[in-house]
Amino acid sequence: MRISRRSLLGLAGAGAAGLALGACGAESGSTGRTIRWWHIANTDPMLPAWADMARRFEAGHPGVKIEITPLENEAFKTKLTTNIQAGDPPDIFHTWGGGVLAQQAEAGMIKDLTADVGGWRDQLIPTALDSYTIEDKVYASAVDTGMVGFWFNKELFGRAGVTAAPQTWAALLDVVRKLRAADVTPIALAGKEKWPGHYYWSYLALRIGGLDLMRQAAADRSFAAPEFVTAGTRLAELVALQPFQTGFLAAGYSTADGQAATMGNGKAAMELMGQWAPTVQNDSSAGRKGLGDKLGFFPFPAVDGGLGRITDAFGGGGGFAVGRNAPPEAVEFLRFIAQPDNARIEAKTAGVLPVVKAAQDAVTDPNLRSVADILATSTGFQLYLDQAFPPAVGQQVNDSVAELLAGKSSPEDVAEAITAAAKQG
Repeated sequence: MRISRRSLLGLAGAGAAGLALGACGAESGSTGRTIRWWHIANTDPMLPAWADMARRFEAGHPGVKIEITPLENEAFKTKLTTNIQAGDPPDIFHTWGGGVLAQQAEAGMIKDLTADVGGWRDQLIPTALDSYTIEDKVYASAVDTGMVGFWFNKELFGRAGVTAAPQTWAALLDVVRKLRAADVTPIALAGKEKWPGHYYWSYLALRIGGLDLMRQAAADRSFAAPEFVTAGTRLAELVALQPFQTGFLAAGYSTADGQAATMGNGKAAMELMGQWAPTVQNDSSAGRKGLGDKLGFFPFPAVDGGLGRITDAFGGGGGFAVGRNAPPEAVEFLRFIAQPDNARIEAKTAGVLPVVKAAQDAVTDPNLRSVADILATSTGFQLYLDQAFPPAVGQQVNDSVAELLAGKSSPEDVAEAITAAAKQG
């Protein structure tokens, strides 16, 4: 879902059009080199776009063959885990960075790209490589970026007499009260899938404790700091207002009656989601093609007295890592992808935010432009917690926050459970 996170959403369910895999990394000999490339754009529009990019690279590199395996998000994770455990990573493969990438680096499964990426780093936006940098070493090259924020229905806000986007948490709670008073469902949420819910707790922790709180939690393997409990307390305030649609605990994200459809069909006033949200709203809404110019965007509000700034962004993106046995041409392909003209193809075709500065002019969609403008002035960036930390910790974040949203867990329970998972890791 997040491509970036977007791969988690509308791409699910499409068949994986994978091609036959080679037995090991690069193959050299009379036929040249074969590069195995696994990515998650397994549907149009990027499926053919990536294929065309590979063919153009081959044309400029005689003897090189790029063997593409497109996979749906969850299938990709499963297959990649199997290959990594067997010591046979693909030559180039999708990554979201964070804890999983760190584990792959520690296991010696991927190349240190610090020196290589230095050749095109200046072409990228300042925060592009943050999620792929581990102990000052870069292990992947970024392709796209994005952030989570509140998408809102301007018409429904107007019906409730809300004339401005809330800038503080207290103001957001007041907006929720006004929407309920106007008989409008304030927020759509895919409670069944859990990861959308973790955005609330994570953003609140970021706004209350700032980026330093997150860094310290990673260093200490502990979420016992009082700011994490306070984040749960603030989220419980929202839950107490019953802001979500009826049946939200059983709702999916991109299903016909899920979060995106509820928003796209005008049945809820807000959803907290990444930059891909308008596309999924359009795809999921029943013949409505989304909200059009009724849709707006605002950053997650500040928390009064918090150390975090409203200009600190929470989100993620997509990039590519290089397997340990990959040939030099694999790195050359990443350089090729990072060329402005190629970055513009992804931005125009897939509706994502490019990390190549010169390709920013390809972002013409007004909704994406809103997100891009906020990101351009961001003062800090925090990767999704279910990706920033090792998988077991990320899953515990999702599970514990889901329990809080369901009224089955306390703010203290959430912090304690996540800390226990972090200590075990």
